[in-house]
Amino acid sequence: MGSTICIASEDMKRGEAIASNMPPEWFAPPKTASELGVTQFSQSPLLDSRDLPPVKDRLPDDPVVSHPYERIGKYGGKARITLWDGWQFFAWEHALTISADLRNVLPNLAESWSVSEDGRVTTIRLRPGIKWSDGHPLTSSDFMFRFNHDWLDPEMQPLTNVAVRGAKFVTVDDLTFQYVFEKPNPMFANYFAFFGSHFVDPMHFLKDYHPAYRDREELDALVKEKNHVTWMAMFNQLRGWGNEDAPKVPTLRSFRPVERTPTKLRLERNPYYFKIDPAGNQLPYIDAVDVIVVLENSQMITFQAATGQLDFTGHTLDTPNIPLLKLGERKGVNRVHIWRRLHVADVAIQPNYNFDDLKYRDLVWGKGERRFIRALSHAIDRDQMNEVIYFGQGTPSQVTAHPSSRWYEKRFSQAHIRYDPDYSRELLDELGLFDVDGDGLREYPDGSKLIITLEFIDFETPKGISLELVRDYWREVGIDLRLKTIERRLQTERAQANKMQMTAWHADKVTDILFPHWPDWFYPHRSGWDMTMWNHWGRYHQTNGEIGEKPPELIRNLQYWGGELLAATDEARRAKAARTLLEAHAEHLWAIGTVGNAPHPIAVSSRLRNVVPNGIWGADNRWTTPYHPATWYIDESD
Repeated sequence: MGSTICIASEDMKRGEAIASNMPPEWFAPPKTASELGVTQFSQSPLLDSRDLPPVKDRLPDDPVVSHPYERIGKYGGKARITLWDGWQFFAWEHALTISADLRNVLPNLAESWSVSEDGRVTTIRLRPGIKWSDGHPLTSSDFMFRFNHDWLDPEMQPLTNVAVRGAKFVTVDDLTFQYVFEKPNPMFANYFAFFGSHFVDPMHFLKDYHPAYRDREELDALVKEKNHVTWMAMFNQLRGWGNEDAPKVPTLRSFRPVERTPTKLRLERNPYYFKIDPAGNQLPYIDAVDVIVVLENSQMITFQAATGQLDFTGHTLDTPNIPLLKLGERKGVNRVHIWRRLHVADVAIQPNYNFDDLKYRDLVWGKGERRFIRALSHAIDRDQMNEVIYFGQGTPSQVTAHPSSRWYEKRFSQAHIRYDPDYSRELLDELGLFDVDGDGLREYPDGSKLIITLEFIDFETPKGISLELVRDYWREVGIDLRLKTIERRLQTERAQANKMQMTAWHADKVTDILFPHWPDWFYPHRSGWDMTMWNHWGRYHQTNGEIGEKPPELIRNLQYWGGELLAATDEARRAKAARTLLEAHAEHLWAIGTVGNAPHPIAVSSRLRNVVPNGIWGADNRWTTPYHPATWYIDESD
């Protein structure tokens, strides 16, 4: 085991050293063929015998140039992945996208975008000549269709998403459109870039499945014929490639579906994909992808990744998998890249400040006085957690902004992080929490048992082993923590019903891309399955007091600054809002952080090339999107 840990450590150092060697093009708006003097275009030999227009006529008027990580690739090959990594291997194509440094929004399907001075209007201009995979032109209508007939359709969305509430879509011309808001929304481009694929649909195809464009009786008959309950279910199945009709659905991605069964999704290169490499080769390089839809469990996926049976694996892997994956690397069947998870805390512990048990609520909230939460934080030995779980390669941290953020300050991440169980015991004593019956565990001041139940989903990060350590640390200072793993549906039910004393999730949505829109960790602005700290206060905020519970003055002040973070058109005002929220969390510890920026293994087969060895892994940047997966290629020569 020692040698394996050493290898993992060496990989981390190597990955960090390579970070500065990412192509500079990944951090700036992409160049086009005309800007780089590319005038000749090539296609995969797979397409030579197809009855297709010439490649020049299938590309946009001025194709986008994607720069590979290492070298120009070669055409051919079939990749093998599981559905878990499908969206990472053939990434969404958005009108706007996210830079590799997680700080900026860049044009993609769009050639340009702008925001009005008052922050109310975001204007998007598409690149001329981009086509769907069936050759149909991409136009403003495709964005109008998704916005008006999904986001604002009461059957599709009974509750309009707060991010677009009160907004309207304006078509300027075939390639130009606007999102117009009642109130300033200058950061909408961030939201649009993150959710980009959820803002566009092939209207020319999907309108036949929507009652706004088809007779309702005809549509109902089709729903019955296809064995769906509602037209919405049928519509979403089509859009998500969820049934055998997937090959009919046009896409903008680098690959298009050609076969869908209950166990497999087969894709081929999109002959109308809009990007080329610097040599004028139409991307992607890989010709086909076989996606396993059903696989027994994450352990089986890890085994297949370790034995080279899968070409790319990331979503189901975790830090403790590194030693097993390394065995495959030694045998030459795979390579293990060590990325960094963007979570500032792999496990962020959430007390429920709105819990119905008033005795517990008074303990964790304490009229805004934070001794109990600080006691819990100082009882956690994060350095030991880092060594045991992360081979010493993580970073002990509270929940705060990501280190890439323009608003990051180290002091926020290190607040109340010192391991000091004696100090914890002192704080607990001050609160009148003593071990009355001599069993080593503390009681409430009234003598009743102090038991905390923490319910959680053990997924994506090593939550189970982390929380077992936390349970042991807290027991040492007399806190009886009971752990309970549950599945997502039950988590959703219990969280929304305010039945959970405490839960845990990983602290993402902390980059400059998402922090302004989802500052979930820093003030109550919504209710959700993954957030149990303050659902009542969040509902009150969302509904202007119609439901929920009026929060204390301290929280209302943070809600004000949260609004400023999103709506301010002045950068200095936005910076002040961000700092106010981050400073308040460092002082009050709404959630308790553990270890973050942790090593995340990416297993690639020995034949897959151009995968960056040191990326950032997480939802904020859509995992692989900034690293141009269309430029990955297969080389069987080794």
